[in-house]
Amino acid sequence: MARNAESERLQEANTIESLRFQQEAPGKKAWRKWGPYLSERQWGTVREDYSQDGNAWDYFSHDQARSRAYHWGEDGLAGVSDWNQLLCFSVGLWNNKDPILKERLFGLTNSESNHGEDVKEYYFYLDSTPTHSYMKYLYKYPQTAFPYNDLIETSKRRNRGDMEYELLDTGIFKGDRYFDVFVEYAKQSPEDILIQISVSNRGPEPATVHVLPTLWFRNTWTWWPGTPKPSLKQVSGQKGAKAVAASHADLGERYLYCEGDVPLLFTENETNNERIFGTPNASPYVKDGINNYVVNGRQDAVNPEKTGTKSTAHYELQVRAGQTATICLRLSDAAPDAIGDPFKDFSEIMQARQHEADEFYKSITPTRISEDEARVMRQALAGMLWSKQYFFFDVEKWLQEHGVDAIKPGRRLMRNSEWFHMVNQHIISMPDKWEYPWYAAWDLAFHTIALSTVDVEFAKQQLDLMLQSFFLHPTGQIPAYEWNFSDVNPPVHAWATIFLYRTEQALKGEGDLEFLRRSFAKLTLNFSWWVNRKDRFGKNLFEGGFLGLDNIGVFDRSAALPTGGSLEQADGTAWVSMFAQNMLEIAVELAAHDSFYEDLVLKFAEHFMWIALAMNQTGPEGMWDEEDGFYYDVLRLPDGSARRLKVRSMVGLLPLCATTVIEPWQAERVPRVTEMLRERLERMPELRNSIHATGPGHFGYAGRGIAALVNEDRLRRILTRMLDENEFLSPYGIRALSRYHDQHPFVVHVEGQEYRVNYLPAESDTGMFGGNSNWRGPVWMPVNALLIRALSSFYLYYGDNFKIECPTGSGNRMNLFEVAREIARRLTGIFLRDKSGRRPVYGGTEKFQNDPHWKDYILFYEYFHGDNGAGLGASHQTGWTGIVAKLIELFGRLDGAQFLDAGKAGAFARSEPARNKQLA
Repeated sequence: MARNAESERLQEANTIESLRFQQEAPGKKAWRKWGPYLSERQWGTVREDYSQDGNAWDYFSHDQARSRAYHWGEDGLAGVSDWNQLLCFSVGLWNNKDPILKERLFGLTNSESNHGEDVKEYYFYLDSTPTHSYMKYLYKYPQTAFPYNDLIETSKRRNRGDMEYELLDTGIFKGDRYFDVFVEYAKQSPEDILIQISVSNRGPEPATVHVLPTLWFRNTWTWWPGTPKPSLKQVSGQKGAKAVAASHADLGERYLYCEGDVPLLFTENETNNERIFGTPNASPYVKDGINNYVVNGRQDAVNPEKTGTKSTAHYELQVRAGQTATICLRLSDAAPDAIGDPFKDFSEIMQARQHEADEFYKSITPTRISEDEARVMRQALAGMLWSKQYFFFDVEKWLQEHGVDAIKPGRRLMRNSEWFHMVNQHIISMPDKWEYPWYAAWDLAFHTIALSTVDVEFAKQQLDLMLQSFFLHPTGQIPAYEWNFSDVNPPVHAWATIFLYRTEQALKGEGDLEFLRRSFAKLTLNFSWWVNRKDRFGKNLFEGGFLGLDNIGVFDRSAALPTGGSLEQADGTAWVSMFAQNMLEIAVELAAHDSFYEDLVLKFAEHFMWIALAMNQTGPEGMWDEEDGFYYDVLRLPDGSARRLKVRSMVGLLPLCATTVIEPWQAERVPRVTEMLRERLERMPELRNSIHATGPGHFGYAGRGIAALVNEDRLRRILTRMLDENEFLSPYGIRALSRYHDQHPFVVHVEGQEYRVNYLPAESDTGMFGGNSNWRGPVWMPVNALLIRALSSFYLYYGDNFKIECPTGSGNRMNLFEVAREIARRLTGIFLRDKSGRRPVYGGTEKFQNDPHWKDYILFYEYFHGDNGAGLGASHQTGWTGIVAKLIELFGRLDGAQFLDAGKAGAFARSEPARNKQLA
């Protein structure tokens, strides 16, 4: 069975799409050069913020975006660009009723919405191959005027106890008066892209829609004086088609071919100063010129000379009820005299790329899973691939433009002024290209786990980026996110690194040792930063602030405590313990090839043991509470006293994740280190007693050892709570906060102020961290994935010798692989149709549950209702929620016996290279 599962996974090597990977080698075809690299929202970002108060949302608003040229990037609807984002393409729409063209997605800012920023559109990433040889996107465009003001005003009237006011709530889709706009891309070659726009009228009557495929250059000439200005101009094309020639000093020549005798409109991608600032325009042709021509009928708004830096083909379509109109375009490096008829083989090429995409996904999809699971897996991965974005941010230049000399002593401090070394200009996987169109360190690590299913090489590149000198701080800190690079995200980079190494090792028979070596060097700097900066008193107990868990604590963990003193964090300490284990495993792998790394194996093994000793101390001031059988944060007060903050949350579950299996072959690689560790434990038995028993007399299944913070007794006690449906175990995964706090809120009074933690299964009821994320009850995919990894690791050690009730009190005893699979089943169940045909992710939204044009399009939300599984927060955060694809793949291929006997990585454990070669 193991051989069949592995052979199934290796079929990928035989697909046409996989051959394109081989052509990506240096000096060969660059299939990834063009891709979905436009943001869904460039306005309202830190990069575009030049305000005095740092209020990025208000400084550059959606209303300004159509008229104001961006500095650092571009956005668009269903758009693509080259990987330097010099030339961009996207789709504009107008229904004869909207006050503006639909050129970008609309949403509410923090100050406008009752639950933080929120996109107010319906769009879906339906398909993409890793090289973007084929992509498909769907946007649902209303036929009546888009309710911009209604969405803003109604949302402002709602409080945090009310639901968000969504676009469906406005009634704009009543009677199905909307268009489904499908946008498909198919590459004939790396520089030759076919574009098909299909507009389906879902309404009961004929309706008119203007479709405006738009080509433009990112404005570099305004912001970087002396940069040559590129140009677009109309040129002669094949009879029955129009053509736009794009000329750029660096990119060269490109041509957009537009089917039919369609008018071409030209303007400049430059700010309309008159509208934005009340100052004269340098040219009569500005960024919103096409908008003003189409919507307002201003004939003078576009250039009659048919030249500029922004251009569109203006299609006006009358689409009958239930019918579909299709537009074909082609963006190519072939000139008109060389390409001939650009649409001669259009349908055949489009169909071929669709077939190749089907072939690729068939090769990576387990045969034993259902059709619905395969659909969810494919759309999750499509979302991952569509969520790539060109991210450009030269922090020193940005600071200078704010009047800040980043190096001058006594400089004025402002946001990110300590990160002046950063020059980010790369394609990066985003959490959500509308709500989070900027990278976040720990999000990105989880992204690579999901991406490894389709593109291990790109996933490795993403991890590499964060460790390069233009990202990593000289102190060793990995940047958190653009709103505050100095904030602290959980250190999961090393885990993702060894995960990708093991994944590639399982696929190819050998891992990328050079990738591991260069990552290890930089990760050692990052580990030192944690030890030196986040262990305030040198006791191996770590802080870190919010650590990505936003409002999970009693207090804002990123701010000064109202009590004074400091907070020793169970999650922060567990994260660093896991970090040490990951570095230990990497060092062992490297030591097998170079004895230089043996001392570093010892270093990280000792770090793990010192942290375990500190974290597992007993007594009233320790993190472990013997009465509750749970870990808690410890509040250290200014007078030296301490108290546990007894909130049952993910903070107390994360110590389970600091667990790593030690295979016999790993110990055999470093015999000297193994002997030194044995001697250390004999001399200091308190170290041995603080960790899970391992070594002689305590070897697990197949002679395995284990490095774990929790021993067998504590593991049972924690799991008893975690698997209790009245506490953490939801029908849809593990909640971030125990349901116990629904009836028993945790309350602290400090100087007359009450601080409270209630169970909140849905949206946050506070504005902490913007209010748009909530860790007090919902289910979050990334930490669930780590818990599944931990259970899988414990299973590799115990096998069937450890069983526990799941759910607690049910009488149903499971081994830990079965528990992991049960949690994964509940997580994937969020997206799958249940027995009644409903998808929990859509809650009570009937349109999504029943309408044939909605019910099979999946949104991958940021987090999920703790009781009913409904999607919450960012609606396109496929980023880490895309891990559901990895769960479907892993548990669709392996059963417990295969997993245990192979000892293989799959997604969350590990692999022995020789055994994987044998399996293959």
